[in-house]
Amino acid sequence: MAEDDVRAAEAAQNELNALVLFKHDMAAYQRMYAFLSQIFDYGNTAIEKRFIFYKRLLPLLAFGREREGIDLSKVILTHHALKHQGNRALSLNYGEYPKLQPLGELGSGSVQEKEKAHLYEIIARVNDLFEGDITESDRLIYVNNVIKGKLLESAILVQQAVNNSKEQFANSPDLSDELMNAIMDALAAHSTMSKQALDSERVREGLKETLLGPGRLYEALRERSDLHP
Repeated sequence: MAEDDVRAAEAAQNELNALVLFKHDMAAYQRMYAFLSQIFDYGNTAIEKRFIFYKRLLPLLAFGREREGIDLSKVILTHHALKHQGNRALSLNYGEYPKLQPLGELGSGSVQEKEKAHLYEIIARVNDLFEGDITESDRLIYVNNVIKGKLLESAILVQQAVNNSKEQFANSPDLSDELMNAIMDALAAHSTMSKQALDSERVREGLKETLLGPGRLYEALRERSDLHP
């Protein structure tokens, strides 16, 4: 029961993190548009419409718990007072000029970092599976895009992922058969790795473990269940 509560709490926190990150990305888009629109004309009304939509939508997105401090966004300044605190000499003849901070990467945040962690784990697992002059990028694309992409097209695997636990799904003979089919389909484009995968049971088992682990094949198939009624 406690484990179920922990899993439910983690799922709720992940969903909240995604919503908060989405809100932050909209705010970043709004700030960047407001700045860059003063420099040049986008020539695209869709970009301006999206800016206006985000501007109206952002004040309505109050998730509540993501705020770490006091929310002052709706505070209205009614009056203020000025006090003379003396004169100060400002020297402009020496020292370095202050530099503007560059724009950060839009969309960066905890959700994106989690995705990067999955990719790094995939690379770490497949590095020992394949031999020869193969780059990490080739390995990552082959496993996470080519093979996983082929498996996601399988209506059989989608149905099994929806109706079974991850452990039951991992032991399905159809998974091994569909993995072999995916490897054969990818042989022409990725002949070096595909040949090693076809000739080695160890490589195929390593691929299956990687896809079920950081590759999140099971989870991705469940998410696509609505595409295969």
